[in-house]
Amino acid sequence: MLIASISLFAYEYFFVKSDSALSNKRRLKLLGIGGIVALHWFFFYHSIKTSTISVALVCLSSSALFTSFLSPIFNKKKEISLVDLIIGLVIIIGIILIFSFETKYTEGIIYGLLASLFATIFTILNEIEVKGLKASTIGKYEMLGGFIGISIYMLLTNSQHPYQMQISSSDLMYLIILGTVCTALAYVMGVAVMKELSAYTVVLTTNLEPVYGIILAVIIFGKKELMTAGFYQGAAIILLAVFVYPFVKTYFKHRY
Repeated sequence: MLIASISLFAYEYFFVKSDSALSNKRRLKLLGIGGIVALHWFFFYHSIKTSTISVALVCLSSSALFTSFLSPIFNKKKEISLVDLIIGLVIIIGIILIFSFETKYTEGIIYGLLASLFATIFTILNEIEVKGLKASTIGKYEMLGGFIGISIYMLLTNSQHPYQMQISSSDLMYLIILGTVCTALAYVMGVAVMKELSAYTVVLTTNLEPVYGIILAVIIFGKKELMTAGFYQGAAIILLAVFVYPFVKTYFKHRY
C-alpha cells in the first residue's frame, strides 16, 4: 500500500493539478476509508491462510448481498431494491451450502465474509466520494491510510506477528510491480468506473473474480485447491446469481 500511495502521489505531482483545495477533513475521511480497505485485505489474506484461495474468493461474492442492504443506508434511500434483495438471498443459499459441506474451513469462511463486508463498505463510500474528486486523489490518500493502519497494527502486535517477513532484493521488483500496476492502477480504475456505475454493479463485476481465481488456483496449486462437490454447487449458485442479475434488473426496469 505504501508503494501504491507513493506512485499515485508522484503521478499527481507530475501529471495532475494540485489538490490543495481539498479540505483536511476530506483528507482525513479518505485516510479513514483507506483503513477500511486495509481491513478488507487483512481479512481476505487471513481467510486464505486459514482455508484456501477458492474459499476466500467465493466468500467475496457475498458483497452483493451486503451492498443490497448497506447501499440504501449510506445513500440515504428509503427503499431497498427487491431484485437486489432476491439476488442477495440466492447468494445466501449458496454460502449456506458451502458452509454445510466445508465445515473444516469455517474460520476461513468467517474471515472471508468479513473481508467481503469491508469491501462493500469502502466501495459504497468511494461511490459517494468519487462524485467530486479524481480517482487518483482518492486512491493516493486511501492507500496511505491503509498503510498507516497496517503499520499501527504491526507495531501493536510487535515483531512476533506471523505475517512479518524479510524482503530480499529479488522480491523488490515484484513488489514494485504489485504496488504500482496491480494495486495503484487497478484500484484507481475501479474507483473511476464508479463515476458511471453504481456500487452494486461494480460489486457484481468484481464477483467474477472467483471464476478465474478458482481456475488459476487449481492450475497453480493443484490438488490443494480442489474442494468437495458441495462447495462447487454452492459456488455455482452464487455465480449464477451474479450472471443473471443484470438481465433480471434490465427486465424489471423496462417492465415497470
